Amino acid sequence: MKKIAFAIAGAASLALAACGGQGDDALGDAVEDQYDAQAESLEDAADNAATEAEADALEAQAEQMEEMGDAKEEAIDDADPVVE
Repeated sequence: MKKIAFAIAGAASLALAACGGQGDDALGDAVEDQYDAQAESLEDAADNAATEAEADALEAQAEQMEEMGDAKEEAIDDADPVVE
């Protein structure tokens, strides 16, 4: 269920990122995608964790990774770097 919500949030982010800007959308999306891939790896590790506490910690790290990716993507979008 978390992966479905994650996919929906990702699709919504991509749709919103496509609005306006100076060509920085692809750069910001690439950075966010890297963080999302790391978060997904952490979620996979949580699925295979030995204890519930370990799984919870990994899920929290995954959520932080997603939030950092969102923040970095937004910062790149706000900076409007010229990408040629």
